[in-house]
Amino acid sequence: MNAGPPMSSDAALEELIAGNSRFVSGALTHPHQNSARLAETLNGQHPFAVVFGCSDSRVAPELVFDQGIGDMFAIRASGQVPDSAGLGSIEYSVAELKVPLLVVLGHEKCGAVAAAVEKFKHGTTFPGDIEFLAAAILPAVKAVSYLPGDMLDNAVRENVKLVVQKMKASPTLGTACETKTVKIVGAYYGLTTGKVEIIA
Repeated sequence: MNAGPPMSSDAALEELIAGNSRFVSGALTHPHQNSARLAETLNGQHPFAVVFGCSDSRVAPELVFDQGIGDMFAIRASGQVPDSAGLGSIEYSVAELKVPLLVVLGHEKCGAVAAAVEKFKHGTTFPGDIEFLAAAILPAVKAVSYLPGDMLDNAVRENVKLVVQKMKASPTLGTACETKTVKIVGAYYGLTTGKVEIIA
């Protein structure tokens, strides 16, 4: 866990994978979830990872990775669709908080991706800004439309990969990647198993 000195991106990823293994096995340690940690982080934060994940209530990053207060900078939007606020928050975590790892976390049976699949298959339109989400994910659905297997699951994985590409195309994040200040990876969370798989 992040107890002081900055972690490398590889060490940060190893810590998240270890935390997820604890979650899957039921051997949770619930680190940094007490009054001492509250006091320790009162005057500043030094998270070792930023997770850009879906808003889905079943995919809470601190639980999935068995982390606590001050360990992770979590940003959530349905389908991991990055808008200016989300991207700015991610850029802030890297540029100002010096977070060494960014994980784009998609998940099994994502409702936002399912909406994009419906849009692709049937031309469905959705009310309000739900339409914005579906349209933003549509390129991922189109990219896998010719593939065998489950279109929804294929699209979830492709969407993660496309969002990773968008993150790397950001001037701030792209420069950080080039200088190895941050590592950006894509991951897939299985609702059935609770396991996180690195896919990009």
